[in-house]
Amino acid sequence: MSTASAAVSSLETALRKAFEKAISEGLLPQAEIPQFNIEIPADRSHGDLATNAAMASARAFRAAPRKIAEIITGCIDLSQTDMARYEIAGPGFINFFYDSSFYSKVLDEIADKGSNYGRSDFGGGKRVLVEFVSANPTGPMHIGNARGGAIGDSLASVLDAAGYQVAREFYVNDAGNQIEKFATSLEVRYMQLYRDDWELPEDSYHGQDIIDHAKAFAEINGDSYVDSSSEERRKALVDFALPKNIEGLERDLLKYRIRYDRWFRESTLHNDGSVDKVVKLLTEKGHTYEQEGAIWFKAAQFGADKDFVLVRSNGLPTYVVPDIAYHYDKLVTRNFDIAIDVLGSDHHGYVPRLKAALTALGVDASRLDVVLMQMVFLVKEGERVKLSKRSGKAITLVTLLDEIPIDAARFFFNLREANTPFEFDLDLAIEKSSQNPVYYVQYAHARICNIIRKLAEDGIAQRKCTAEDHARLTAPEEIELINKLAAYEEEIVTAARDYDPSRITRYVYDIATLFHKFYNACRVKNDDESLMQARLSLCTAARTVIANVLTMFKITAPESM
Repeated sequence: MSTASAAVSSLETALRKAFEKAISEGLLPQAEIPQFNIEIPADRSHGDLATNAAMASARAFRAAPRKIAEIITGCIDLSQTDMARYEIAGPGFINFFYDSSFYSKVLDEIADKGSNYGRSDFGGGKRVLVEFVSANPTGPMHIGNARGGAIGDSLASVLDAAGYQVAREFYVNDAGNQIEKFATSLEVRYMQLYRDDWELPEDSYHGQDIIDHAKAFAEINGDSYVDSSSEERRKALVDFALPKNIEGLERDLLKYRIRYDRWFRESTLHNDGSVDKVVKLLTEKGHTYEQEGAIWFKAAQFGADKDFVLVRSNGLPTYVVPDIAYHYDKLVTRNFDIAIDVLGSDHHGYVPRLKAALTALGVDASRLDVVLMQMVFLVKEGERVKLSKRSGKAITLVTLLDEIPIDAARFFFNLREANTPFEFDLDLAIEKSSQNPVYYVQYAHARICNIIRKLAEDGIAQRKCTAEDHARLTAPEEIELINKLAAYEEEIVTAARDYDPSRITRYVYDIATLFHKFYNACRVKNDDESLMQARLSLCTAARTVIANVLTMFKITAPESM
């Protein structure tokens, strides 16, 4: 338990004991002590912690909240807490203020835990599978995949820090309609090398990558497949091009610093009978019916907006069946406690269908969580960059990373909650100024390293501070920074609970802001050795937290800039 969490816990215990004492002394009537909250006030001038205990218990004790607050504070013993004093505010809020020893404990905890500071056992070791990106292997990844990659990978890291057992997975759609379209596109481009009467359908893939695959195939095989059957020709082309695309996806994602624990191929679900098994199970449970030769799932009975087709009249399963089989595999066969999908916002109607099918299969659908991600817009010179995937002129993940630093890409794409649209400013991402948020945070880390380095050059070595040394940290800028550093574990827990890793990106930006503010207001090197060592301890703590966040998100923490 972190110092900050322990402070809340000890205060809660003291408040409950105060209630019990008031009841035993007849100051309050006999009643069950109700649940109450202890929170950090939005305005820290009102206190470091505040409770609504008096308001929450007004009905139980049949008294005005302010009177209850006066009774509670009259009975409370703060000696076993980190609180120095209290104030009663408004109708009965009780605000508490930290003792100076709290700040020393925070800095000591950060120094002791180092790279482990912020980690907790909140997740209780539950097994979580995070699936993200899962781009179709029919072409290069686009900027939407770049955002999904940063969010998914960062979410997995946050969950790991919060005490979950996390696995990262990429689902390879190497079967189904998109592969048929891929085959058509390759076939046409190959045949166009030898014949003039082949036209590319409008709904095919028009990118340069398709042309390049066809030419590379022809360099090896020449025109030997021109007179082959279409089926044989298409299979040969897909067998040639698809592995190259999948290798490219893995290579590009490694460049983006994303490494998966498993690349799961859709084709395995078809080959091992999992797809057929799902339909069979739903039918055996009485959750399907036939209509016009097709097999329908009674999805409306399980929360979906309407029933939908599982198997077409031609005997082929629809796209959703392999997805159902895949998630059944995640939650039943492999028995993950939680499965998290990071998907584009266009999947919002798909999620209820998937959950309905899992429920019908006897799976607790609440174990599947979906993070829906809104669109990304690229901005250059103040104008949105026009994108066109069909024309083949889309900006890919690779071209994006050729233009901007990987650090900037990973930081920027994780700046906003997934459910909000995001404008990615290409000019700002390469700017070396305080306007660039990742540069601003990295500069704070480098600045601290430089402070420590220069002091060492002057013969000033950092030593372990005592509580008396830390008690010298009384400036508002010092206290504000320590309070923010103390909140790191709780920020991690909240980000994990809400599936919102962007919370931590914004948190570390706030840490950088507060550090710069502290540095400008408080001189680290000074003639007061005790105060200098205390400020050096605070600098080191800030550096540790900044480095922990940047490292967790696979962003460089530079020692000089």
